[in-house]
This record gives sequence, structure tokens and C-alpha cells, in this order.
Amino acid sequence: MKHLTINMDKCMGCGLCKSVCIRDNIEIIDKKAVDVESNCFDCGQCATLCPVNAIEINAYSNQPERVESYNPDNLPVSYDDLLQFYKQRRSCRWFKDEKISHKTFEMLSEAAYYSPNRQNIQDVEFVLIEDNMDEFINHVYSIIKAKENEFDRIKQVGEYLRDENRNPKRHPLLWEAQQLLLVFSQNYADATIAMTRLELLAYTLGLGGFYSLFISMSDEIDHDRLMEYFPEIDSDKHMCLAFAIGIPRVKYIRTRPHNKIKFTYK
Repeated sequence: MKHLTINMDKCMGCGLCKSVCIRDNIEIIDKKAVDVESNCFDCGQCATLCPVNAIEINAYSNQPERVESYNPDNLPVSYDDLLQFYKQRRSCRWFKDEKISHKTFEMLSEAAYYSPNRQNIQDVEFVLIEDNMDEFINHVYSIIKAKENEFDRIKQVGEYLRDENRNPKRHPLLWEAQQLLLVFSQNYADATIAMTRLELLAYTLGLGGFYSLFISMSDEIDHDRLMEYFPEIDSDKHMCLAFAIGIPRVKYIRTRPHNKIKFTYK
């Protein structure tokens, strides 16, 4: 089965598609590009570079609305603007008593949709925990409590869950968050890139949140037991990140110093 459909009426035989194909899947024959079916993995380099839009990736033929032309010399954001945006990003643990709509999460998923990944595998998926938050946190604690002697925070979680008079605004894992976004993938880098893009897009909508070390730690401690909670997800995938997300009730007004980044040239 061919991976590409090449419109021979449009094709100019310029060879740009062949020049960027890392799998040698395209040849120029009789001044036309030809899919020779070598080892294509649908990366789209050829289709997105073609000056006359003559190449279609068959795997995505049902998504014609996703093919969007743009001027590569006209970037929509400047270096200074983007850097300033990064500077203003802060972890937030204090949220309004209001949930983010599912429609908004669908908007945020656009950032992950366009995220790069290894070998074009595209296996990243998200789970939103909200209605079953208590059940999920109890499941997580049943796993991470094995590390109570190493981390005071985990011990605090146990004390909090056992306290009948606990303050719901001082949850040691969630603080005031009512929604938790989990990211699954076989590859931690793919999950991290996708989640980072989604998170930054969330900040453009006035949202905020923080990454939970201890919730994601549950996958490291006992992956198989954690995945019992997610029978619908391929158990070969890991819960790579847990991001508590919400509508901030505080607004930070200045940056803070960080350790200097080491940058070595060799």
C-alpha cells in the first residue's frame, strides 16, 4: 500500500520532496515524483515542502482541513515576545473554585496535536481526572506510601487522607486543584514535549498549574499496579507526567532568579 498520493498534474518534478526524504521513498522519474514504497513512515516532510501542494499523505486523507499553508518567513511571534512569555510562566497551586470546561481542554489538545515525537509514532494520550479524583488519589497513595520514610510530603498525604476534619484547600498533592491532567506514552520525551506545549497554550488562556512529582512517582514505584486504574490504556505506556490544572486565583507580578544554565561548547 502506497503511503503517498502524488498529483501528477500538479507535480513539477522539482525534486524538493526527494531531497528531504530520509527513507529514500521518493524518486524523480520522467520528471515526476514517484512513491517507490521503500520505507515511508508518514513524517510529512515531502508534503509540507512541496511548492505546489501535489503530495497527500494517505494516512491523513480524512483530515484535509488540517493542511494549512503559511509564510515561513513571517513568524507570528518574535524572540523577545516568546522569551517574555516564558519568563512570566509560573507554577500555580492556588485556584478559583471553578472547573475548566471540556471544550477548553479540546482547544488545548491542539498544542499536543502538532507536537513532534520520535519516529512519528504519535502514541501520546491524555486522561483528565476530575469526578473520580478522591478514588484516584487513594490509588496513588496506596502505591507511593512505600516511600513515606524518604519523603515527608508522602507522609503528609497519608495524614491528610486519614484526617476526617481535613481542609480541602490544603491537599498535599493537589492544593486547590480540582482537575488533574495525566500524560501517557511509551516515551517520556514525547510526553514531556506534548504536555509542555499544551501547558504553555493553557497560559495564553489565563490558566495555570503545576507538575506533581509525587503523583507521577507512582508509575516509577509500581507501574503495573498504577495501570490497573487505567485498563483502557496500553500497559506498555507510562504515566509520564501529572499536571494539576485550574484557573489561578493569584497573579504573579515579577520573575524570580534561577540557577544559571550550564552551556558547554565542544
